[in-house]
Amino acid sequence: MTSTATPVSSVPEKFREAMSAFPSGVTLMTTVGSDGEPRGFAASSFCSVSVDPALVLVCIAKTAQCHDAFLHNDQWAIQIAGSAHLDLVNRFAMKGADKFGGGEFVPDHRGVPVLVDAAVLIECEAYERLDGGDHTILLARVIEVDVDDRPALLYFQRGFRHLDQFPMPGGF
Repeated sequence: MTSTATPVSSVPEKFREAMSAFPSGVTLMTTVGSDGEPRGFAASSFCSVSVDPALVLVCIAKTAQCHDAFLHNDQWAIQIAGSAHLDLVNRFAMKGADKFGGGEFVPDHRGVPVLVDAAVLIECEAYERLDGGDHTILLARVIEVDVDDRPALLYFQRGFRHLDQFPMPGGF
């Protein structure tokens, strides 16, 4: 690879372009606000951190309407969206949308809304919150995991994709 100098003013756009080339899963992060109402957001910034203890992280924009709910409530759920959840993911990605109006969520034993047919459901609690520039990094301790066989939805090149759109010749 050859390196070419990029003017500082174009770094954010080049950075977004570079990150769009990295496929990621799509998650829906949920909690309950101080008013008892469900809160949540869509995120592709999700990854595992540690197995012992089991830790994951998700990043939330500080400008997100639900940001304060994740600062003040330590009980969270992370749902890995399946390929059937495209409309729901789009709803969660829109500011001001009624994210929980479609009846896809039920409260878990802690009162946190969970997606009934998620590809993966991770019940978790706050472990640490870190400053991440224009985002807050939510580090979560995993309490319970439920894995389904539904294919996950991917975000790649600024668009949603189904895993079967990327067939692999052979395997490992």
